[in-house]
Amino acid sequence: MLLAVGETMAMLAPADGGGVMGAVDFLVDAGGAESNVAAHAAAGGMTARWFSRLGADALGDRVLRQVAARGVDTAGVVRDVERPTGLYVKDPGRGVRYYRRGSAASALSSTDAEVLALDDVSVLHVSGITAAISTSARGFLFAAMARARSRGVTVSFDVNHRSALWSAAEAAPVLADLAARADVVFVGRDEAETLWKTPRDVDVRALFPDVPELVVKDGDIGATVFAGAERTFVPALRVEVLDAVGAGDAFAGGYLAARARGGDPAARLAAGHERAALTLRTYGDSLDDSGARRGSD
Repeated sequence: MLLAVGETMAMLAPADGGGVMGAVDFLVDAGGAESNVAAHAAAGGMTARWFSRLGADALGDRVLRQVAARGVDTAGVVRDVERPTGLYVKDPGRGVRYYRRGSAASALSSTDAEVLALDDVSVLHVSGITAAISTSARGFLFAAMARARSRGVTVSFDVNHRSALWSAAEAAPVLADLAARADVVFVGRDEAETLWKTPRDVDVRALFPDVPELVVKDGDIGATVFAGAERTFVPALRVEVLDAVGAGDAFAGGYLAARARGGDPAARLAAGHERAALTLRTYGDSLDDSGARRGSD
């Protein structure tokens, strides 16, 4: 089983892909890096669970329903009566605006890590976003990773640097520390260059020589996995891009599902590209198996 932990917010976006000001209809979806990974892993045949905190509010109800509808177990999610569910608004051509300060997920702490159910978990998936949303959430992340590794659970970490949450200078040492503690690491080549001045995938590998499985993604060019002394590259699929948000999560979910099936490094990368390509062709962060947009109910 895959257990993904981290904040999921309600996401609002124009249904036609245009700007917020001119939109008539809106897509209301559940958007969060870790729950997205869980959903894509579930679509790939892996049993998946998601843990976080949500507000005891209507948006939290909707997020919980939508994540569960994607085949993800949400039974352990904590509802917070004092803090709201986070919200973000996608305004194509103008960026994304987040309303997450003081959200329920920002109250994640080491206490939550101590009660994570890990008995049936083979992979714990986390991301650097959690380290950025609050000091207590950062403590939760370190504690959850340490507890998982002490129990022999594979730790998967997506660097996921968000410049809107913290600067590269502040984030770089923390994210490097987290990456060094993981068994599987996902990072974008350009992201790594911004954080650690490593312009090539081999430079990233030199920075993290002891990570058992290091995946360096290079946008529409392809992705490389370093596993031990082996290096495997698989080119990206050519698709018409409607919205790139969520593609990295889709890649990680597809990759981890293929890994659970026993796929070799090339098969894992190919599965990641396939899931990413599906997401690139939709305006939502996630989708059902038919390729339809999610959250448009």
